[in-house]
Amino acid sequence: MGKLQLQRKYGKAYFESSGATDEAERGALIARYASLVKFLANRMAMRLPPSVSVDDLISAGMIGLLDAIEKFDPCRKVQFKTYAEFRIRGAILDELRNIDPVPRSTRKKIHDMGKAITAVEKKLRRPADDVEIAEEMGIDLDTYYEILDKARGIELLSLDDYVRSNKDNSESKESYKGLIQGDDNPERDVMFLELRRVVANAIKRLPKKEQMVVSLYYYDELTLKEIGMVMGLTESRISQIHTRAIIRLRAKLKMYQET
Repeated sequence: MGKLQLQRKYGKAYFESSGATDEAERGALIARYASLVKFLANRMAMRLPPSVSVDDLISAGMIGLLDAIEKFDPCRKVQFKTYAEFRIRGAILDELRNIDPVPRSTRKKIHDMGKAITAVEKKLRRPADDVEIAEEMGIDLDTYYEILDKARGIELLSLDDYVRSNKDNSESKESYKGLIQGDDNPERDVMFLELRRVVANAIKRLPKKEQMVVSLYYYDELTLKEIGMVMGLTESRISQIHTRAIIRLRAKLKMYQET
C-alpha cells in the first residue's frame, strides 16, 4: 500500500510504512501533536502537588511522542493519535515514577485504606461510605479526608502494573501500552478483553457519585473544576471523590487477582 493510499485510508497522521519517517513528515507530526502533549501534561498536573513541574512533564511527554513516531505501524488498525496518547501518557507516568513526590508513609495509608474498603465491603456486601472506611481504619473523618487530599496525584491505579502482575497472564511482562499495537496474538487479545471487562464491571459497582466523576473525568475529559460545576461541589471535594474512586477500583482489581 503506497503513501497516498495510506493517507486516504488512515489520514495524514499515518506513516508510509512501519518505522521512522522522513524528516519533513516527522517534523509535521511533532508540530501537529505538540499541543496534545501539553494538554495531557497539564491535565495530569492538575492532580499533582505544586512541587511537580509541568515543564518536566511536557518534556517527558515529548519523548513519548517521539517514541510513538518511531514505533508506530500504520498496518495496524489503530489511529496514530490513540497510539501516541498511550505513549505520551506512559512517558509522563515514567517521569512521575522517577520523581515520586509522595512520601512512603502516605502510600502506606493509601494501602491501608484499600484494605479497609475491601474489609467493609466484604462484610456489608455494598459500597463502603466514608464513615465506615474511617471507622475500619481507626481514624476520624478529618484524618481520613487529609489522607485523600495527600493522595491526590499519586499513581493509584496503573493498568501497566495490573497487567504485569496478573498471575494468570503468561505475557505478564507486557505493558498495557504495548497492547494498543495488537501483535495478532490471540492470547494477548483475550487478556486485553478480560482486562476491559474487569475494569468496566468494577466501575459499575462504584457508588453513583464516584461513577459520575470517573465518567466525566476519563470519558468526557472534564477537569476536576468543571466536574465540580456540573455536580455542584467544590473542586477539592471532587478531587477527594476521584481519589476514593481510584482507591476503591484498585482494591477491587486486587480482589480479582487474588481469586
